[in-house]
Amino acid sequence: MGTMNTTIRRARSEDVPAIVAMLADDPLGATRESPGDPAYASAFAEIDRDERQYLAVAEVDGEVVATLQLTFIPGLSRRGGTRALIEAVRVRADRRAAGLGGELTRWAVDRAREAGAIMVQLTSDASRTDAHRFYESLGFTASHVGMKLALSPSRPGA
Repeated sequence: MGTMNTTIRRARSEDVPAIVAMLADDPLGATRESPGDPAYASAFAEIDRDERQYLAVAEVDGEVVATLQLTFIPGLSRRGGTRALIEAVRVRADRRAAGLGGELTRWAVDRAREAGAIMVQLTSDASRTDAHRFYESLGFTASHVGMKLALSPSRPGA
């Protein structure tokens, strides 16, 4: 898939260190991620068991260089429609601005459409203005105000 020998596939446990490294490789992630923490392996196992979760990685020439998580959320609103949530989109620093983020996001939208989702939604930290422009270029609109409430971790690393 794509122009750089890109393969998009379900993440495997051996991909976790590369995924966590991408999550940690920006100003926000650097403050909240801890590469090497064993909690990531437990979290991966939980995600991998859940049929409504798809943790994806993009490989270029056999190397993991991008990731996102696609979650399917059934609901009663909108006549019982399922929403797809895209979360934690990251491209390795040395591969940014080459089209991988767009390719991976379009792939996720296609998977959501194939699964019968009625919409795809995502959130982006208010400080990530470049990311906002990126998502708008892919057809997303800033139609809602997102809010979060931080909770105390219920388990180590949560």
